[in-house]
Amino acid sequence: MRNIWLNWVALSILALITVMPASAADTKDETKLKLAHALSSTSHYGAGASAFANSLETISKGKFIVEKFPNNKLGSEHEVIEGLQSGKIDLAVISTSAVMDLIPEIGMFDIPFLMHDLQHARNVLDGSIGKNILSKFPEKGIVALAWGEQGFRHLTNNVRPVLTPEDARGLKIRTPQNSIHVAGFNYIGILPVPMTLTDAVKSLKDGSIDGQENPLSVIIATQMYNMQKYLSLTGHVYAPALILVSSKLYKQLSSTDKKLFQKSGRAACLKMRDFVDDIEKRSLERLRKEGMQVTEVERASFAMAMEPVYTEFYKKFDKRIIDAIPFQRKFQ
Repeated sequence: MRNIWLNWVALSILALITVMPASAADTKDETKLKLAHALSSTSHYGAGASAFANSLETISKGKFIVEKFPNNKLGSEHEVIEGLQSGKIDLAVISTSAVMDLIPEIGMFDIPFLMHDLQHARNVLDGSIGKNILSKFPEKGIVALAWGEQGFRHLTNNVRPVLTPEDARGLKIRTPQNSIHVAGFNYIGILPVPMTLTDAVKSLKDGSIDGQENPLSVIIATQMYNMQKYLSLTGHVYAPALILVSSKLYKQLSSTDKKLFQKSGRAACLKMRDFVDDIEKRSLERLRKEGMQVTEVERASFAMAMEPVYTEFYKKFDKRIIDAIPFQRKFQ
């Protein structure tokens, strides 16, 4: 009788363990997170996303597991922003164009020829100006962990080589849905056509637009060499990116875990910068091999052609901040 009772107790304990929730039965309590970005896993966005995921998983000792969703799998960048605000998406690597409606000041970085080179741009973003803009995100339901990077934007088209501003007149060029880009291009006679990058690829293939402008990292990632013949190294705008987290998630984190997210954001930032440095070194040879005609331009002529439109930017942004960067000194 005693053996029967012991067997019953053992079976009861076994049954209890079997139906226990995984979190109670397993001492390791994992939290799975969704990270979205618009480009492929092999792009600079993918590099940043992987660096963030690997860093967070390592320094949290497996407490946080990040699942990556590249190629707009969770929606367009504007849909991802909405997902971050609602808490449906946890994390994102995203372009600044997607947040200009939320944080208008971020559009300041799109002023043509504001940044001299990559190091100048990085110094500005890592300094007080960049930190101040990142601090504005929480009131919009998002926390900006760090700046990412795309590089300097260059012009491509299928009509003719562009060496001077006059060569670009009349070209239909896709731009992001970004009023700063549109104003600059309009002024020198380019016909800007604002649209998403996905729509731009379709329009380039059917010939409804002549070209587009993007950093070399994006030109490589989207295989733009299969759609465009001419590349002009205008370097007209520096394009940062952002590593973002939903405020709904971030508010639930302990102070210790918040520091882990900040560290991983910085790891993503540095990885993206390394990726851009590498692309800058090796991409032009590849693009030439792929059949693109690559042209060096006189950047000073483009900068001087756009100089009169800067008065519009002074009306839109704080002139003191713009002058504090400062811009255009290499072209004077």
